[in-house]
Amino acid sequence: MPTVLLLSVVLPAICLPAQDLQDYGTPPLTAPFTKLDTLCVNDWWARGPSPIVETRVPREQVIAFGIYTVHAGSLKLTAQLYPLYPRETRTVRLELLRDGEWKEEARAEVHDLGWSALLRVDGWSADQDVPYRLRHGEEALYQGSIRRDPTDSNEITVAALSCNSSRDRGLRPRYVRNILWHDPDLVFFAGDQSYDHREHTAAWLKFGLQFKEVFRDRPCITIPDDHDIGQANLWGESGKVAKLRGSADGGYNHHPDYVRMVERCQTAHLPDPVDPRPVGQGIGVYFTNLRLGGIDFAILEDRKFKSGPAGKIPKQGPRPDHITDPDYDPASIDLEGLVLLGERQHAFLRSWGQAREGVRMKVVLSQTGFCGGAHLHGSRDNRLFADLDSNGWPQSGRNEALRLIQAAGAIHIGGDQHLATVIQHGIDKHRDGPWAFIVPACVNTIYGRWWSPDNDAPGEARDPASALPFTGDYWDGFRNRITMHAYANPDAETNGEGYGLIRLDKRAGEVTFECWPRIVDVSAPDAAQFPGWPISFPIRNR
Repeated sequence: MPTVLLLSVVLPAICLPAQDLQDYGTPPLTAPFTKLDTLCVNDWWARGPSPIVETRVPREQVIAFGIYTVHAGSLKLTAQLYPLYPRETRTVRLELLRDGEWKEEARAEVHDLGWSALLRVDGWSADQDVPYRLRHGEEALYQGSIRRDPTDSNEITVAALSCNSSRDRGLRPRYVRNILWHDPDLVFFAGDQSYDHREHTAAWLKFGLQFKEVFRDRPCITIPDDHDIGQANLWGESGKVAKLRGSADGGYNHHPDYVRMVERCQTAHLPDPVDPRPVGQGIGVYFTNLRLGGIDFAILEDRKFKSGPAGKIPKQGPRPDHITDPDYDPASIDLEGLVLLGERQHAFLRSWGQAREGVRMKVVLSQTGFCGGAHLHGSRDNRLFADLDSNGWPQSGRNEALRLIQAAGAIHIGGDQHLATVIQHGIDKHRDGPWAFIVPACVNTIYGRWWSPDNDAPGEARDPASALPFTGDYWDGFRNRITMHAYANPDAETNGEGYGLIRLDKRAGEVTFECWPRIVDVSAPDAAQFPGWPISFPIRNR
């Protein structure tokens, strides 16, 4: 299908307000966007008010936000616009302040699907802050700053967030206030920035309104998860078409143009993919790495290649991915041929793990955790013995991924689970694998999860200093070894909502995980994290 949707009519000057742009003919309704993203394509201005975000903004405000990374001498910045009228220019300009003068450095064309444009400047020198501004037409302007690479800082900090549910349509002033107070070097959104399954552009614009102040002046990594691409769960199976409701057979429910649009908006600003070959249906990939301040971040796609369970393993619960039989055999679902990360990402992790020059620490970023880190799902009376949406399954793929992460001397940061946990994985024995921090949900009103072992006994080798009762060595529902160090079950006060802050102390060779409730003002003298945090531990640099 064409990537530009234009009206075959003559419209008045583009400065007219949206309410004056009425019946100017019938726009071409091109599949699949007759049913997808309808608030932001075709005759978007003639539709009723959006329940997600107002798209008919004054034209001087048409640039919604910019989001960027810098890696290996390349600045990549995505300009996100509100929908444009057919006669408006599709060109966005990037200007940088050099020696006291604004100079145009790049131009790019806006995609009519998703309304984003990627601007790139190669040969970037990251030794100083550089103010930037995005321009569209004569009036629209958005400003920010490209940060210098903090190579001389002893500590690099990362704010990590996930699961920005649409059940709360408001802004995020507490998150923005707290994150700006921490002033992290990098922000990571692990997925589910959008929960509006058929209206990603409007929801992505809303996400930008909520969080743009935290990434206006610092690099930001965003990776889409299942809800972003319009599914409740995703087992991508290298891009196949999902046939079953719920997609448990593996693949994608929505048209590949929609999936490509989502990934373009959320990941085009990331460093170039290390292996750019597309998967099925021409869907692209974005797995890559980013270096910042001497820290090497691997960015994975832990759902795109993963096998779906339906039709491959015996069904042992109400759904193909939910096992509720307490007597099931975990070996019965760890079958030959099942894929988690896939060999392309294994090859990437092997190479990435061996690249040490100029690297002080390594961190893996992905959508979800490599174990079953929860017992109760959705409600306190729904106990699952295994949830195949997690990366605890397939177990052989999980163990291979953890061996590669451990061989790199890396830690792991993810989201998705709506339940904050700190776990040290075990592969051949307890505590021989990498540490992982799964950060809490920003908004946790739809589907809570709880760490709740089905007996009152704590795990073996429990930490007596912990404020939490169920820490120590456990087996998850897949018979994977895990050591639980902290968890933040939903409660009446916090509902488990919050964010993670990761401190990487290069001089001491130490990592600290902090977990902050949404309701807390971190600048207050009595500000307290979730019980069980902070957690610090040494990390080796191979």
